[in-house]
Formats: sequence, C-alpha cells, structure tokens
Amino acid sequence: MFEIVSNLGRWAQLTANLILFGSCFFLAITWQKKSVLEISSSWLARLEKGFIWLAGLVVIGLVVVLASTTGKATGDVSNALDPAAWLQFIQQTQVGFIALIRVILAVILFTVIFGLLRKTRTRWHYAICALIASLPLIAGTFVSHSSADEMSFVSIAPFALHILLAGMWFGALPAFMLIILSSNREFDKVTRILNAAFLEKFSTMALPVMLLLIVTGLIVTDRMIENDYHTLVSSPYGWLLNLKLFILALILAIAYQARNVWLPLFSEVDINDQIKQGIAHLRKWIRFELILALVLMFVATILANTLPAKHTVIEHWPFPFRFAFDTASEESLDEVFFWSGTALFIIALCLAWIGMHLRWNWKKKFLLPGALAISATAIALPPITIEAYPETYMKPLIPLDAISISHGSHLFAEHCANCHGPQGKGNGELAQSLPYTPTDLLTEPHTVRHTVGNFYHWIAHGIPGNGMPGFANTLTDEDIWDVVNFLHALSRGFDARLLGSMIIPETPAIAAPVFYYATNDGSSGDLKDFRYNKNIILVLFSWPQSHQRLIQLKHAYEQIAQDHNTEILAIPMHKLDQQALQDVTDIVPFPVITEGSSEIFDTYQLYRRVRTVPDLNGPGMTPVHMEFMIDRFGYLRARWNAQFEGFGWQNINAVTQQLELLNQEDEIMSPPDDHAH
Repeated sequence: MFEIVSNLGRWAQLTANLILFGSCFFLAITWQKKSVLEISSSWLARLEKGFIWLAGLVVIGLVVVLASTTGKATGDVSNALDPAAWLQFIQQTQVGFIALIRVILAVILFTVIFGLLRKTRTRWHYAICALIASLPLIAGTFVSHSSADEMSFVSIAPFALHILLAGMWFGALPAFMLIILSSNREFDKVTRILNAAFLEKFSTMALPVMLLLIVTGLIVTDRMIENDYHTLVSSPYGWLLNLKLFILALILAIAYQARNVWLPLFSEVDINDQIKQGIAHLRKWIRFELILALVLMFVATILANTLPAKHTVIEHWPFPFRFAFDTASEESLDEVFFWSGTALFIIALCLAWIGMHLRWNWKKKFLLPGALAISATAIALPPITIEAYPETYMKPLIPLDAISISHGSHLFAEHCANCHGPQGKGNGELAQSLPYTPTDLLTEPHTVRHTVGNFYHWIAHGIPGNGMPGFANTLTDEDIWDVVNFLHALSRGFDARLLGSMIIPETPAIAAPVFYYATNDGSSGDLKDFRYNKNIILVLFSWPQSHQRLIQLKHAYEQIAQDHNTEILAIPMHKLDQQALQDVTDIVPFPVITEGSSEIFDTYQLYRRVRTVPDLNGPGMTPVHMEFMIDRFGYLRARWNAQFEGFGWQNINAVTQQLELLNQEDEIMSPPDDHAH
C-alpha cells in the first residue's frame, strides 16, 4: 500500500505539473488577440478551470513525495506521517532539502496560477506561468538517477530537457483535445478554421519536440544502461522501458495519422460526409492518445524509481543465446551476411514509410515491408548470435585485484596448465591427446569476446564434447572467479606488449591492476588511494641486480615527487631477507613494499612483454628489472623492461618528460572498474 500511494503521488504531481507547463507553453505560443480567441472561448475556459486544481494537485503530490521519501530513507514507514521526521530528513539530507524546495516552488506555482485567473490574460502571463511551472520539474531532476552518479550540468541537463520536452508535448494534449471536442456540431466554418489554425500550430510544434524528446531519451537511457544492453530484456528497468517505448510507438502512430489525414479536414471549407467521419475519428483517437499518454507518464514514474539497468545483477540469463556484435568480424562471410541483413532491414523501414506516405492499401503497406524485415532479421541475426548460459551475465563476486589474480595464477598452473599450457597458449603437455585443441587464452582476443559469466560457466561445468572438465566440485566459487580474473589479466597483459617507455598522449587503454600493500615504514594503503592525486611509478626490482638503478632513483626522487606530482613504490620481485631489506631501505627514500609484494609481482609480470620479445614459449621469462608508469586515473601508460628495452628510463629526463605529458592531461576516461567484464 505504501508503494502504491507513493507512486500515485509521484505520478499525480508529475502529470499535473506537466499539463500546467505544457498548456501554458501552448497558450503562449498560439496566443492571438483576445477578441479573436473568444470565438472559441469554450475550450480555453474549460482548460483554465482546471489550472487551479492541477496546481493544488502538484502541491499535494509533492508533499506526498516528501512524506514517502522520508519513510523510505529512515526505514520506518510510520515516519511518512510524522512532520517532525520530515523536518529532520530535510535538515540532514540533500534529498530532503531538494524535496522541500520542490514543495516551495509548487506553492509559488499555485499562487501564480491563482493570481493569473483573476487577471485579464495576455501572452506574457502564460509565458511566466510556463516558466514557473518548469521550476519544480527541473528541481526534480536533482534527485533523479541522472544526478545520483554525478551531480553536474552534463549529467542533469539532458534529463531536465527531456522532462521539459515531455511537458511541451504531453501538457498540450488536453488543450488539443478540448479544441477538437469544442467544435460545434453544426461545424461552423469560422470556428472550425480558427480551431484548425490552433491545431496546426500544435502539430507543427509537436514534431520537432517529439524528435528532441526521443534524442534526449536515448541519452538518458544510455546513461542508465551504459554497455549492459542485455538488461533491456532481463531486468525490471529494461521491461518497463520496453513498455514505455511500445506505448510511445502507439502514440506516434496516432499522431502521424492525425497530422497527415485527419487534421487537414478541419481547414476544408465545404463539409461532406467524409470530412465529418474524419473529424469523428480524430475526436475518438485523441481521447485514446490522451489515455495512452497518462499511462505512459505512470510507467515513466515507476521507471524513474526503479533500479537503473546498469546496477541490476542478472543472476540467471533467461535465454539460451545472446547477441555479440563483435563476432560478425570473425569471418568475412559472416560479416557480409550481417551487413546485408542490416541494409535489407533499412530498406524495409523505408518501404514502410513510403507506403504510409503514399497511402498504399494495407497489403502493400504491411505485408511487403514485413516480409522484407523478417528476411533481413533471418540474415543478419545468425552471425551475431552465440550460445549463452544462465551465468552469462553474472557479475564477479571477487574484485579484479592482485590478490585474486595471483591466486588465480596458481590455480591455473595446478588445474589448467597441462592442457592450456603454462602461459595459456593452448599448447600444454596433454593438448595433443585431446579431441579439440585447447583455446588460446593468451594471444587470441578470447576474453574480450565472451563475458566473465561465460568463463565462470565453462570452468565450473566444463565444455561437453571437447574434453574440458568442470571444476565445480573441486574449486569454490571464489576460486573460480580468481581463475577468471587471472585469465583477463593474462590476456590484457599480452595486449600490454604495445606499451613502451614513451606514453601515447590522450590514449589510456590498459587498466592498472589494483593492490593492497604495507611498506617498510609501517604505512599501508591501496593503489586506488592515489587516484586523482598522483601518478605512480612502480619499480619491480631484483636485489642486488637493481642496486645502481635504485641509487639513480634515489637522487631523482625529490624532483619526481615534488615537481611532477608522482610517487615511487618499490616492489621486490623476490622475498628479501632482513639484511637485504635493510640494505635497500638504507638506499631509497621512497616506500618499499614488504607485504603484498609477491601478489603484485605475480600480477605485473603478466605485463612484461615487449613487441620485439613476445615471450610465448615454455613458462616464460622473468625480467630482472621492470618499471611501470600509472597515471592518476588508474591506467598503465608506459613500461620499461630493462632486459629488453635498452637504455630507456636510465635517462631520468626521459621519465620526467613523460610525467609532464601525463600531468597536462585531463580525465579522458573514468577510472577502471573494480571487476572484470
């Protein structure tokens, strides 16, 4: 009951607010001299009679929103009826404060509407009312999903514009309907032609408004979904969005018919039975369009209070297949089929539009484009359709960090290397005895083309028919996710061979694996602690082989730290005994990681390869000394493998030049996610 009342309150205030805004906007746009408007004063008078009730409904609805939000936020539904709890909620939370602002703006709107109806109206009166009515709508966007991730103009503006555009269209529908219904039964020519002028203005305005509404809706939806398009058919948010789009499609179909077939009849001078029938159709369908619009607003209200699709956890994918667009490029023939089907589908859409425009009979209008669309789908979809499993869109339980990757590497060596090879190249000792060659998990973009859920399924349950067993009875869920994380780091590590000692400006691409650590001076932390603050140079060293390099870094440390906003972290590649640790700490002024170093080394050695030395044979080589440059947003930007990349960063100026370039960059991409995808 609480949720029902809450949603009804949100829907009622939103609907009333949109109608006030849209009606006043419509009147400000279409206003003529009062003496001319009075010819059809019945629709205007009926419309304005509802203004005060709508303004009151906005106030009441927003009070209900404040009360219900208080009950939800405090976890006690009874607080929804306690004004003292409201006050505390307003004082202590930003959401509560914005809710109060919206109530105040609604009261101002009520006052302005009350004053408007007592004056002789002109165009600017309605313009002022439209402006005041827009303020509660705009304020509402500050507590929307769009503002939850980032309170900024860029994130809020598209949603605010989307709401206002919805008001321009939906809010003007009651005026549109009243104009049509007020046309007298005698079909008075003057009244009918004047009404036609108003309707034509609305129709002209509605077309660009609807196009912009769709564009802003796509922008907002993309932010709520991001890259998780599968949630459109597997989450409450996705299904509500589909329902909203279906209703919108019906409304657009009615609007198209009204604009191109029925509205022109109003401006006809001579009345005949066909015109009367067309006007009767318009009256009937405009009522239906308004009902659909009200339902659309209700669905949109529920959608606005539903967990965004990008945050939904899909624990069970309901379909045995999924679409993966990158698979169309695996084979040239598949790519031809995909793009041929896409082109044919576009032709079908164009043919449908031509049919409606030229008013073909229903067989030509629907059957021919429909047959082409079905054929296009049959051609385009198979190349991008791949097998899926219930776990396909599961999100990892374990973050993609050095602890998980290191543990996964040991599990891989124990359970998988005999078939897949010690480096995952598919060339293990048992590979030749298997019915199918094991997948190359290193050099092929296998992890990019499949979800982490797919890897979880294959590791847990095996792959029937190709000899891969399942490990669900051997490994725990956490173990399986650790192996998945290792496989992703393995593949991304091979991609890192493209890194060098010089950064590629403005091109972050490879996420730096995060890690926790403790140092020789007793401090501890997380690599993410440096984000947005400092660049990092990770120095993976061997002792005593790296002795001279550590001395060189000692002398450059102050310059690097102070002048270039960069911290240096030293990580021993092998465990140091007490004396060796003392010798190192006597040399370097920067932190030496003592706890977590083995996991960090296991992880970052996967990123050791260089273009000239792919290092694919056997267990792989272990470099003597490596250094990684990580920007302040969490991305690997450069690497120096002292064994294979020559002089490199032995010239400190080469290091500082790269740091200068990094410090000149603004944020290009958001910091990497904590989980593999």
